[in-house]
Amino acid sequence: MATRRNVHYTPLDTDDNDNIGDRNRPFDPRFDYTPKALDKVPWKSIVLALFLLFLGTGLLFLSYFIFTGHMGGDQSQAFGLLALGFLSFLPGFYETRIAYYAWRGAKGYRFSAIPDY
Repeated sequence: MATRRNVHYTPLDTDDNDNIGDRNRPFDPRFDYTPKALDKVPWKSIVLALFLLFLGTGLLFLSYFIFTGHMGGDQSQAFGLLALGFLSFLPGFYETRIAYYAWRGAKGYRFSAIPDY
């Protein structure tokens, strides 16, 4: 493929300077990156994840006890507790796992991956 040598380039205007190192520029958070900003621990999200994990575990145990007859209750109650247990256990386990791996420093896991509530 042949290159075109007859293209004329013009220099950019000097007033359109996007120099990131210029301290006189207005604040723009897109360019103000600090590594510590990504290490902020979202404590509310971690507490919510732990709460969902323990609530889901408790509901799953209650449904197990009703199914096996160790506790009084109807089978429909056990199915309801089983469904609610799964619905609360799964997101709690997922977010707690991300928080644990971020705390341990596993590659690819950061606290910034946890949504802040």
